[in-house]
Amino acid sequence: MEPRWNCILLDIEGTTSSVRFVYDVMFPFVLRELDHYLETNWNDPSLGPVLDQIAQDAGSESFVAWTSDCPDEPSRREKVAAEIRRLMADDVKATGLKQLQGMIWKDGFERGEMVAQVYSDVPEALEAWTSAGLRVYIYSSGSIAAQKLFFGHSEAGNLLKYFSGHFDTTTGPKKEAKSYDTIAAEIGEAAEKILFISDVTAELDAAREVGMETRLSIRPGNKPVEEGHGHEPIASFSQVSLG
Repeated sequence: MEPRWNCILLDIEGTTSSVRFVYDVMFPFVLRELDHYLETNWNDPSLGPVLDQIAQDAGSESFVAWTSDCPDEPSRREKVAAEIRRLMADDVKATGLKQLQGMIWKDGFERGEMVAQVYSDVPEALEAWTSAGLRVYIYSSGSIAAQKLFFGHSEAGNLLKYFSGHFDTTTGPKKEAKSYDTIAAEIGEAAEKILFISDVTAELDAAREVGMETRLSIRPGNKPVEEGHGHEPIASFSQVSLG
């Protein structure tokens, strides 16, 4: 039987993995390790572009300009930490924040302090989909680096072999149709041949606007959705019929 799609695009939080894991484990880990990480890695060349991005997200042209009111290194670190805590408290999907979170999570995953949670139906579905010839992609507000760490250190083992690519907010906001047009173009596939699965109806609306098929992920702990959204609900990836 010929699959009706060529690609499946997946959200993470509330779709492949529990919302609670992100909020109860991953975010608190960042807040706990933030000051120590900045102090330890302040002169690491890889941190420089991330600091510039955080500054640009805050409306400044560069990190140097953004911290021109800080007389020394400790005060610059404090300004960064305060901005990260503010963004996280407001649940802002800023690119620089996501990049720094990814770097801190990298430490945690590689030290074995964190193991990513995925729903039990996810590994089996990934195997079935890729065995049927479908390409699977991730589109999440978390940085691409964080996505790879997450699926590379899951409780089901390393799941990265199942993914053909990853997208994050550098592609565009998840609630804007243009982002899904960009993804379709980048993976070289007609939007009509892509299935997008997410727990957020506004994201599904944007994907459907460009022609993608959609499924609404209903998982324990997900936010309630309003009636009349028009997206087929699924409680498990096993409910995705390829034919």
